[in-house]
Amino acid sequence: MSAAARTPAGDALTALVLPVFALNAEFLAAAHDMAAPAGLTPASWQVLATTRDGPLTVSQIARRVGLGLARQSVQRVADVLVERGWARYVDNPRHRRARLVEPTPRGRRTLDDLTAAQHAWADAVGPDVGAAALGEALATINAAIAASRRYRAAAGSTGDGTG
Repeated sequence: MSAAARTPAGDALTALVLPVFALNAEFLAAAHDMAAPAGLTPASWQVLATTRDGPLTVSQIARRVGLGLARQSVQRVADVLVERGWARYVDNPRHRRARLVEPTPRGRRTLDDLTAAQHAWADAVGPDVGAAALGEALATINAAIAASRRYRAAAGSTGDGTG
């Protein structure tokens, strides 16, 4: 039994998948290189950065991160951030049991340092690709995400891929 032929656009999308995975791996490696000297992982950096503009519940962080992280995964990361002094839990006036996560002064200093490192990396890497090409890539990636989400919604997908 042979697989059904794809359209040219389906072939193009399929050809994009592995390079996008490779790009994701490269971005994670670069994030690791920046975060590791501070004692953070890319995931802990991401969770901590989400709270920079104000305290959030773990569920709010999971939704804002937008990368399909499960609430339980964010909870584990938040617990480590609190345990190691980068964040703290504070009472939530809207919900007794869902405490808020906010950065500590140490966490804010670490975020400032990581922001500077990320800017240096982006300013070194970005010009090699070019602002126009990156803008086109961003538009293409956003369009592919939206199209996939529409397809999955129409097909009755109930998950976000987090297992």
